Formats: sequence, structure tokens, C-alpha cells
Amino acid sequence: MIKAVEMAAVQVEAQSRIEPLLLEVADVVNTTLDLDTTLRRVAELVRKVIDYEIFGILLLNEKTQELYFRFSVGHSSEVAERIRVKVGEGVTGVAAQRAEAVLVADVAKDPRYISAVPNVRSELAVPLIVKNRVIGVIDIESPQPDHFTEEHKRLLTLIASRMAVGIENARLYTRMTRQTKTLQLLNEIARELTSILNLDELLKRVGELLSQLIDFQMFSILLLDPAGEKLQHRFSLRFQENIQLKHDIPTGNGIVGAAVEERRAILIRDVKKDPRYIETNPETRSELAVPLIYKDKVIGVLDLEHTKKGFFTEDHHRTITTLAAQIAIAIENARLYEQIARQEGRLERDLAMARELQVRLLPQSLPQLGHLEIAAKFTPARTIGGDLYDFLSYSQSRVGLVIGDVSGKGAPAAIYAALVAGILRSHAPMEPAPAEMLAAVNYSLVERRIDAQFVSLIYCIWDDASLTLQVANSGLPRPVYCHQGKTQMIEATGLPLGLFEDAEYDEFVFQAEADDIFVFFSDGILDATNRAGELFGRTRLEKIIAECSTQPAESIVKSIFKAAADHASGVETFDDQTVVAIKVKGSTPKHT
Repeated sequence: MIKAVEMAAVQVEAQSRIEPLLLEVADVVNTTLDLDTTLRRVAELVRKVIDYEIFGILLLNEKTQELYFRFSVGHSSEVAERIRVKVGEGVTGVAAQRAEAVLVADVAKDPRYISAVPNVRSELAVPLIVKNRVIGVIDIESPQPDHFTEEHKRLLTLIASRMAVGIENARLYTRMTRQTKTLQLLNEIARELTSILNLDELLKRVGELLSQLIDFQMFSILLLDPAGEKLQHRFSLRFQENIQLKHDIPTGNGIVGAAVEERRAILIRDVKKDPRYIETNPETRSELAVPLIYKDKVIGVLDLEHTKKGFFTEDHHRTITTLAAQIAIAIENARLYEQIARQEGRLERDLAMARELQVRLLPQSLPQLGHLEIAAKFTPARTIGGDLYDFLSYSQSRVGLVIGDVSGKGAPAAIYAALVAGILRSHAPMEPAPAEMLAAVNYSLVERRIDAQFVSLIYCIWDDASLTLQVANSGLPRPVYCHQGKTQMIEATGLPLGLFEDAEYDEFVFQAEADDIFVFFSDGILDATNRAGELFGRTRLEKIIAECSTQPAESIVKSIFKAAADHASGVETFDDQTVVAIKVKGSTPKHT
């Protein structure tokens, strides 16, 4: 009877200890989702009911089936970070394998014991189980043999059964929070990388941004050479310091070469145990190599290294693999941009040379005649253009004047204009009349017909002895004749050259007098457009000529260009502009 009373008293005492303990367990489970806080409070809770010197919570890596320390008391940080316990090995591994608590009174007599802390004699390991799945182990140790009792085992099992849910919830919450932050950062990184078009700047920024995701110690970006035979180091960091690595790695060699060949990320926990590893840094222990794939083609590799064995995780693997696709796109964009920039640079140099050649093909000086002033100006809409003017020498004080406008703009028009100029000069020694010259040029161009290419020309012959001007036109705007300050159009028209075989051209002859002015121009002058869409037009042109009729030919040309530019101010010039003005000398010209 007395014994029964004593047992009942013990049960009451135990119950009195368990009830507040369970309340505290519930409080931990229900009030925090931070994993570090949860694990720390579990350690504090256990100490209230079990006196320990060494405490650890090991969580299970389900893929590797290894237990690793997530929280510890009494273990050095170095040992805790290094230790990995296979399920089924050691006291904790056996507890995880059997899914039941293991109590060892004297570890010196138990062959399963794995020594991590000196002078340990007794150990108690209790599995953390959630929905019949072991997620980890609570492990306590003591330097005293027989320190832990069956009552301790029962209490710790009770705590573990309640705390396992809280630990798993906190673990999942931590993982989800980390994944959310990682996805947000990945999105920010992807958005930023696509805006960087300089390849060297891009690769440097990739290293900086990756360091926000993973605390690597060594990092390299290697790109495949054009032949696809070797990987070349384009950017490398060693302990946050930018370094230059010169050696290339043949495709298929090393961890990075294997990543390219196998077209998949390769995670190595211990490079010393992998025969593929090529030692570039003797301190390296773990490595993660991820291929950069763009449009199903491997273009390079991201390579991360660390001095700590097993540093890189499956989370790192997933994160970098996700980001690698965006990095590959950004690299190809930067490469394409650099290629275009190089091509544009070559094109600009070519255009500058073409511009210089075109300027040199224009007359370098104006004919000096006793009774005629001549002025001319050509401004291309682009670097080079398709307008032209020229002066061809005839005998007996005569000179041929040419102004032309090739269809289109830019380099094709400039080349065609050079062809036309060559044809004109080849016919000039025969001294054809204006209509004959246009017919001859037309015949030559039709023989060399180029689709959608033609030229409009005005060809004139000035006779300085008789003061006569012969004019023929093949499609340019009708020129302006100014006599005694009054302007009129010269009704010379005709079909452009290079389109029709049998085209014929009219010819007009003018007997000039002192101070008469003739102005020839391309349609780029008339078509100059302002912001309101209004053309410069012939009315404005003739008004300028009339107002400048007392001025030299050069002033007339300058005034026309200035008025057209003022009219179209703020609007991009879309057509070449050319003006040739001639003025018969008479009384002394008035200069402005």
C-alpha cells in the first residue's frame, strides 16, 4: 500500500513537470517561424528538464541521407560545420534509421559511437519525426557515464515529438522566405543584366550580383572560342579580387569542360576526390560549374569554387542554373551589340572615306570666266549623297555646267552619281550640245541598267564670248531665270536618265544680259519641310533669288541654303540639297 502511494506520488510529480513543459513546447511551436529562434528555444527548454553539457540538433539531408548540425552547444563551430553523419552510422545515425530514441549509458563500450567531443561518456539521441518521416535528431551528451535515464529518454522523446512539427514549419518557412528573396533578387538581376551592353562591364556585374546570392570565394566566367574547341577565361575573381587567368581549357577537360560536354550543372562536394578536377587554386575544395546555354547552344560556363568541402548545396545548384539562362541571354546581347558597334565603326570609317572621295570628285575650283560668276554648293542628307554638280571644259571659251540628282540616298546613290559623272566626262571631249549630252548619258545608263536607279540632270553650255546659255533638262526641278530683278521658270523638262531607251530632250537657248541670273537646284531645296509639314517650295525660292538679285552668285547660293535651313529648323533633312547659280557680269556687284 505504501509502495503504491509512493508510485502515485512519483507520477503526480512527473505529471506536474510535464504539463508546464508541454505548455512551453506549444508556446514555442505557435509563436515563432524563425528556425534559429526555434532551435535555440528547444535547447533552452530541454535544459530545464535535463542537465546536459553538450547539445545538438542535427537535420537530415534527404538526398544524401546525411545528418548535419544545424544548432549546437558544446561543439566547436569548426567541428559542427565539418561533421556529416550517415543514416545508420553512429548513435544519432542509428536513431534516425530506427526512428526511435537511443540511450547509451557508456559510449566507451558502444562501437557505434563517433567521437566528436573529448571525454564524452554517455549519450541520448531522439529522432524528430513529422508524419512518420524523420527530419532530424536531438542529441545530448555528458562526460558522466549513466548520466541520462529512462525518464530523460521519455521526456526528450515527448519534447521531440511536439517540437518536430515546429522545427519543420520553421524550416519550411525559412526555405520559402529564402526562395522568395532569391526569386526577387533573380528578377532584379535579370532586369539589370539585360540593360548592360558592354561585355566586360556585364561580366564584372555578374560576379558582383552573384555574390549577393552565394558567398563564393572564387568565381570565373569562361566562354567558348569561336571554333567551340576550348574555354577561355573572360572574367575571374579570387577572394573578391579581379585577376587575369590566361590558360585555356579544352572542351571536355576539367569540371568546367565536363559541364559543357554534358550540358548540365556539375556540383562537386570534394574536388580532391574527382579525377576531372584541374587544380588552378590549391585551396579549392568544392566547386559548382553551370553551363551557359543560349538557343540550345553552349556558349560558356559559370564556375564557382570554395575552400570549404561541401559548401555548395542543391539550393545553390538550382539558383545558379535558373540564373544561367538569363546570363547567357545577356552575354549574347552584349556580344551582338559589340559586333554591331564594330560593324558600325567600320561603316563610319568607310563612309568618312567615301565622303572624302565624294568631296574630291566634286570640282575643286570654279571656272574663271570673263563674263560669268559661278557659285555652287552641295549638302548630302546623310554622310554621302546622290546629288552632283560639275563643270566641263569646252573649246572657244565655252563651259559645260552639270547639276544632277540620283534616285535614293546614301552610298548606292553616291556610287551611281560617280558612275554618271564618269560618263559625262567621257563624252565631254566630243563637245555635245546639251540635248545630245543627255541622250548620250541616257544611252550609256540604259546599257548598264540598274533596277530602281536613275538620275535627273540639267546640262547647260555657257558661251562666254556670245553670252548665250543652252539648257536641257531630264527631270530636275525647272530652273529659275532672273532678269532685272524679276524671276521666271525656264520651262525645260524631260524624262530622267537610265529608264527609257528612246527618250528625247528639248533644248532652250538664252541670250543673256548683264546681271542676269540663272539658278539650278535639286528637289531637296524645294522639299525642305518644317514642323507643320509645309514645303519650302518654289515661291519662297524665287523670292529669295529676287531679293538677292543685286548680290554676287555666291551670296545667292548661301541665302538659299540659309532660308531652307531656317524653314526646316528642328526637322531632320531627308534629301540631298544642291544649288548652282551663275550671274552674268555687268556693273560692279554689290557685296553684303
